[in-house]
Amino acid sequence: MIQAEGLTKRYGAKTAVDGISFTVRPGLVTGFLGPNGAGKSTTMRMIVGLDRPSAGSVTVNGKPYAEHTSPLREVGALLDAKAIHPGRSARNHLLAVGATHGIGAKRVDEVIGLTGLESVAGRRVGGFSLGMGQRLGIAAALIGDPATLILDEPVNGLDPEGVIWVRNLARHLAGEGRTVFLSSHLMSEMADHIIVLGRGRIIADAPVAAILAGGNTTTVVTVRTPDAARFTPLLEQASATVTTAEPDLLTVSGIPAPRIGELAAGAQIVLHELTPVSSSLEEAYLELTKDDVEYHAGGTQ
Repeated sequence: MIQAEGLTKRYGAKTAVDGISFTVRPGLVTGFLGPNGAGKSTTMRMIVGLDRPSAGSVTVNGKPYAEHTSPLREVGALLDAKAIHPGRSARNHLLAVGATHGIGAKRVDEVIGLTGLESVAGRRVGGFSLGMGQRLGIAAALIGDPATLILDEPVNGLDPEGVIWVRNLARHLAGEGRTVFLSSHLMSEMADHIIVLGRGRIIADAPVAAILAGGNTTTVVTVRTPDAARFTPLLEQASATVTTAEPDLLTVSGIPAPRIGELAAGAQIVLHELTPVSSSLEEAYLELTKDDVEYHAGGTQ
């Protein structure tokens, strides 16, 4: 379990993390989201003792990280996949990490197998792709078989198969009763609970289902009919907003699917498709953070 109380970090006049309090519970995959510059990485660094809080506190499994006598067995962290000596082989890197806690070659070989590094275990890390470096970082985080796992952008650089692997791994570890806390913008089908940070403050802390159902998103209905031209004004008279994607395909918002079906039946209009489409977690996230994005891209002219 991770518990933060009033956690704050200032760099001179800039407040990167502003008095946040949250709990990351075991048995769940908790996603940590926020725009660039929101304070996510700073928060994760404070959890594992790499940055000292300006105020407040954070504990992992009941203690500050620095007070654990065998931290790798309590907390596995991936914060920077590039923070590895490029001249070492993957296996030697893991052996060196394990040696700090008396963890031997057997466990090293286990995490190499778990992360799919068998074919490159003898290669120097300096020649690794970004995705292979991510897998090695995850292997190092798992080497102590920790109760808590903290991963910052673990799917960065991974191919689609690797993204699915990380999702399945996170769910498996949470299913074993571990605490899984990860930062990633690819949260679909991965997280059970979401904490959203904006400009150093928490703007959402809730189960995924609650965020999706919280009124921040809308549901649209896909309607396919050969009589789209006649059906469109009927829908608009019922206060729906209608856009036409194809001659026979309508996207309708403002009224629910059952009402659309009733209108079609009353007007004897044939429907080939009537599909409610809920907003995704990514869309909900964009809606939540639209006022808290610090860095905006310029528009096209």
